Amino acid sequence: GHLLLEIERLGLTNLRLLREDAQALLTEGLATASLAGVNLFFPDLWPKKRHHKRRIVQPAFIERLARVIAPGGLFHAATDWEPYAEHMLAVLEAADAWFENTAGPGRYAPGPGDRPSTKFERRGERLGHQVRDLVVRRR
Repeated sequence: GHLLLEIERLGLTNLRLLREDAQALLTEGLATASLAGVNLFFPDLWPKKRHHKRRIVQPAFIERLARVIAPGGLFHAATDWEPYAEHMLAVLEAADAWFENTAGPGRYAPGPGDRPSTKFERRGERLGHQVRDLVVRRR
């Protein structure tokens, strides 16, 4: 709802919104190299070890992103949960055949840049969590 209100407030007309499962959309709903970029801000962190397999940032997800992001396009992820930031960094660094870290190997990007602040980010900051941004470019 907030997104729709903001689109209306800004008078944006060059958007297309889809209500779809991200995994399905990346697998079969988008053409190869059809996106200039993908943003994933403050995904569900699944903090319990037995649930880590449910985290969206996994090698298979990155492979799907590589298919739909055009060469030179960006994937930007952000989290305030340090263990998830470390996990995302490791998964993305392992995908170096497809993506390069714009901040350099093993480093986080300066944030937020042009990334909008979210309620999850503000909550994390109130709790003293450091926000980590990762920006990788499609090779």
